[in-house]
Amino acid sequence: MTTVTSPITGRAIGLSAVPDPVFSGAMVGPGTAVDPVREPTEAVAPVDGIIVSLHPHAFVVVDADGHGVLTHLGIDTVQLNGEGFELLAAKGDTVQRGQAVVRWNPAQVEEAGKSPVSPVIALEATPDSLSDVVEDGDVAVDATLFNWK
Repeated sequence: MTTVTSPITGRAIGLSAVPDPVFSGAMVGPGTAVDPVREPTEAVAPVDGIIVSLHPHAFVVVDADGHGVLTHLGIDTVQLNGEGFELLAAKGDTVQRGQAVVRWNPAQVEEAGKSPVSPVIALEATPDSLSDVVEDGDVAVDATLFNWK
């Protein structure tokens, strides 16, 4: 089983509350979402593994079991063309849970007219393969968001 932890500090809101139909409809995969604190912060790896995809606004870490976890920092943030995001790691890097991957400012994202709500998605998973999914309440970095069988 893989435990997926929060890449950011904020409030868990669940996928259904994400202001984007692709994420809220779990079309990318099941998981949850975090509404981040509005201050400059670092998004960290939610699992130990290898960064297989890295963009300023999103990254995927694949663990030893082949589970890919997408962290998407904000909604429609690809339209910001990297502004307000700083990469702290590189594609292909091996990372440990809690290791900083991207520095960003959720307040700046919001000021740019985008939602800073951040989905954390189990790629290529089925909803019944996840357990203990956190969909409400405050979460700190490294707090468990869900378990993946």
